[in-house]
Amino acid sequence: MYPFIRMAKEIRKYRKADPLGLDGIHVSHHTCWPWDIDLWKELNNGRTLTLYDLGRIPLAQRAGLLGTLKREGWGLTIAGACVRYRRRIRVFETIEMRSRMVGWDARFLYLEQSMWRKDGECANHAVYRSAVTGPGGIVPPAQVLTAMGHEPHSPPLPAFVQKWIEAEDLRPWPPQC
Repeated sequence: MYPFIRMAKEIRKYRKADPLGLDGIHVSHHTCWPWDIDLWKELNNGRTLTLYDLGRIPLAQRAGLLGTLKREGWGLTIAGACVRYRRRIRVFETIEMRSRMVGWDARFLYLEQSMWRKDGECANHAVYRSAVTGPGGIVPPAQVLTAMGHEPHSPPLPAFVQKWIEAEDLRPWPPQC
C-alpha cells in the first residue's frame, strides 16, 4: 500500500521550510519499517522507489513546483527511472535521503535522489525523468519554469544523465517482450 500517512507527514513537516532554489537539495530522514522489507529483512527494491516519493514531493513543494501545478491545473508523472542499488538497508535502520533537480530538456525534468546510511555509505541512487502534464499532454519544461518565475534555460545536464537519455532513445518501444 502507498505510504499516504508518511507522505502527509512529510508535506506537513516541510510546509513552512525555507524555499529551495532550483539547484537546492532537499534532505529528509526515514526509517525502514517492517512493512517496507522483503524476505531478507531489508528494504524491498520496489518499496525503495515508493519511498523516494517522500523526498521528491517535498522537494517540488519547497521549490514552488506544487503551487504552480495547482495554479495551472497541471499534474506530475514519472516517465522513467534508472536505479543503482549498492548497500542494504535493514529493518528499523534510519536513512538520510537527498533529492535534487539536475535540469530539464524539451520534454522532461530530471531529478537525482540517493539514500545514505548512518555509516556514511550510499545505499542506492536513482535518476528520474518526470513530466508535467496538462489537458493537451506533456507541458514543455520551459513553460513550467516560466510559470514558476524562473528562466526557462536548463543548467547543463550531467554527463551520466545525458548518456541515460541517449540510451533511452535507443530502447525500443513497444518492448519485444
